Amino acid sequence: MRRGYPNHRLTAKKVPEKGKNIVPCIPSGRQQHNAPPEDRFTEPEPLVAPADPVTEMKHRLKTIAGKAIYAKRKSTVEPVFGIIKAVIGFRQFLLRGLKQVAGEWDLVCIAYNLKRMYALS
Repeated sequence: MRRGYPNHRLTAKKVPEKGKNIVPCIPSGRQQHNAPPEDRFTEPEPLVAPADPVTEMKHRLKTIAGKAIYAKRKSTVEPVFGIIKAVIGFRQFLLRGLKQVAGEWDLVCIAYNLKRMYALS
């Protein structure tokens, strides 16, 4: 996604990695909270064959398996970025250039890991 809009070229591709196809799960918009049980626990109608990549992605995310895969992000990735933004206070890079930004990000990651290690000990 770029600037909040799906990138059709990226959603159309399956990314090969060591003999595997990685199928992206990128939402095309905001998801509604508190969906009715019929929507949460039933499979959607089968997709008609000639569909564009964005429609395929929307359908994939409406399936029960797609919802389960997408729900994992809440417990794996997003808490880390929330802690970095809210607790550590890192919201933007102060340096310019890829090498300097990479070094600054390394320092942020070290700070997060030290905080995590201290909390676990």
